[in-house]
Amino acid sequence: MPPATAPPPQSTAAPPPTAEALRQISSLLADLLPSTLSVTSFAARWQVLRSKLGAVQTLAAEIRDSPHWSDNPLLPTLLPALLSTLRRTEILCHHCRGEAAGRGKLLMQSDLDMATGWLSKQINDLELLLRSGVLHHSTAIVLSRPNSASSKEELTFFVRDLFARLQIGGLEFKLKALDSLIQLLIEDSKSAMVVAREGDMRCLTSLLDSSGDDSVRELAVHAVSLLVAAGDLPRKCVFEEGALGPLLRIIECSSVQVKERAAMAVEFITADHDNAWAISAYGGVPVLIELCKSGSLIAQSYAVGAIRNVSVVEDIRAALAEEGAVPVLIDLLVSGNASAQGKSANCISILASTSEKIRKLLLQEKGLQKLVQLFHECPVAETVEHVLRAIYSFSDDEMSNRVLSESTMFIVQLADLIKLGKNIRLQHIAASLLAKLSISDRNKIVIAGCMGSLVRLMEAVKPDGVQEVAAKALTSLLSVKPNRKELVRDEKSLMRLAQMLDPRFEVLSKKSPVSVVAAIMAGGSHGCRKRLVAAGVHGHLQRLVEMDVVGAKKALQRLSGNRLTSLFSRTWRD
Repeated sequence: MPPATAPPPQSTAAPPPTAEALRQISSLLADLLPSTLSVTSFAARWQVLRSKLGAVQTLAAEIRDSPHWSDNPLLPTLLPALLSTLRRTEILCHHCRGEAAGRGKLLMQSDLDMATGWLSKQINDLELLLRSGVLHHSTAIVLSRPNSASSKEELTFFVRDLFARLQIGGLEFKLKALDSLIQLLIEDSKSAMVVAREGDMRCLTSLLDSSGDDSVRELAVHAVSLLVAAGDLPRKCVFEEGALGPLLRIIECSSVQVKERAAMAVEFITADHDNAWAISAYGGVPVLIELCKSGSLIAQSYAVGAIRNVSVVEDIRAALAEEGAVPVLIDLLVSGNASAQGKSANCISILASTSEKIRKLLLQEKGLQKLVQLFHECPVAETVEHVLRAIYSFSDDEMSNRVLSESTMFIVQLADLIKLGKNIRLQHIAASLLAKLSISDRNKIVIAGCMGSLVRLMEAVKPDGVQEVAAKALTSLLSVKPNRKELVRDEKSLMRLAQMLDPRFEVLSKKSPVSVVAAIMAGGSHGCRKRLVAAGVHGHLQRLVEMDVVGAKKALQRLSGNRLTSLFSRTWRD
């Protein structure tokens, strides 16, 4: 016996026109509803059916009262199907009243249940259509998308109309509605917010199911990928309606382009840390790792981006190690496109900084060497930033620190990034590495040209911590005598340093410039002392000592090392 929700069999005769179908529905209900009152067999089932018939009568009246119901292209399919169900229900009513040949009890129960199921589905479709408000507009506009000049009301109506077609319409309606939805999201990303609020996300995500039509599913994947890329609200709505599981299944068995779009959607969904845990729940870790190994370059980039997103979850980090993600991530540093390389480096940085076990695995797989190689070769600033952060994560390891410290090429390239001054984030991480490494005196002299840039970096207010790391890197370079002399001969840097020490200049912390003065005077050079005093550093330090600034007293003591200082000090006060 077919299920109760299966569509009712249709007559082979041509369906009546929409207006005629609605008239016949109203006429049939006017006779059928009173007839059901006299049915005594299967009373409970007929009570349910009677309530369904009453709901249909109410909906038919609402449709008739809607000003433009006859223009809607969905009703020519919905109304004849409903009329067919009502006629079959009328036949069942006659059987139960004893007006026709008897039927078996079990067969009759099954037929009544199927009729109830059909009516429930058709009532739901009609309610959805009425609720969308499309019957109050003169035309359906699936092929006439709103533009930037359209009102919010027009956009809302358009979206409701699209989703009515997705839920009620047949294959052709679904395909056209999805195509229009995709074009809308491409042309106006802001429309995604209206789609998320006014559209039925459960309906959209249900189209991702593998049991549906392939062409519908492919368009649904495209629409979902655009939605989740458009903002937090659409992303949240799609995730909450269970899209992640179907998307991961689609990645396993779809065409290249569909895999890419599904992987894109997964990356955006997992960008929200509250969603990242679900990857493990759906068994997505091996799926993403396999896509990194065998997918297209575009799919690899999205897949490694999703892995990076979920690597912040401790339990998933363990799963990544167990599933063999480490060698795959390192391979992408060499074989992936620029986007995949950057995301892989970013993921390695997270893993290396949060898990000692994974850091050791990364080192065993020569991850540090691959990162340094990519740093030397990559022209993309964003990728370089991720690479340097990953390298920094390894610098706590004694052997890795030694390898990096002994590489003149690496040290010089860090200094060049600082001198270029085009990207303060790159300057920040490069200075952090210089401050952390044990650089040889010879290499410190080689990169002395970046000291002026480090002084300028000490004036930066953002990003947080940049002043401190710039000062630490600079004091490291000032541990060799030639560099101390070179810095004080740089009048611009010296004046900047003096200004940073001025108590009246309250924007910056005084701790960092004080440490630099102490480093300059660590060797007790008379020439350095003379230039610092002449720049007004002595007077500023005196005031900072009175303000109890950390390190100011020690720096002042080093600077006040002979009688010449007193002479210049008196001259400065006069």
